[in-house]
Amino acid sequence: MNQKLRIILSPLFVFFFLFVGCTGTRPNYLGIKTDKLNNCPATPNCITSFADPSDTVHYRSPVTYKKPLVEAYKILKERLEQSPRTKIIQENSNYIYTEFTSLIMRYVDDVEFYFDEKNKLLHFRSASRLGKSDLGVNRKRIESLLKDLDI
Repeated sequence: MNQKLRIILSPLFVFFFLFVGCTGTRPNYLGIKTDKLNNCPATPNCITSFADPSDTVHYRSPVTYKKPLVEAYKILKERLEQSPRTKIIQENSNYIYTEFTSLIMRYVDDVEFYFDEKNKLLHFRSASRLGKSDLGVNRKRIESLLKDLDI
């Protein structure tokens, strides 16, 4: 390959890697299975209300909701829709699956919410698709989304 072509293609490869290469592949194990969401991997880039409460890396308590399911669901969905770089991928009457994409590196995090109507609990799971550490981004996101959530 000649020098001119290399000079032109190099920035294109960098651009492609930065803006496409960090998204990863959408997992096929998401969703509600036996009345719960999937467990977190051993890596610290995941938080869920289904982890053992003694697991301080992955656990955060679910949120009790008092409003009717339809109303609580609508409030959460509106909050998600107002979040930047968020795309709702799948939803049904008690489940929402969203993808959050980081601004610069375009990393994608898979975030799920499950309304457990029997126990009136909003459960969640937020996990990075790639890497090991997320510098606490998934926990901060969940805390931010659930803060002052009047459901």
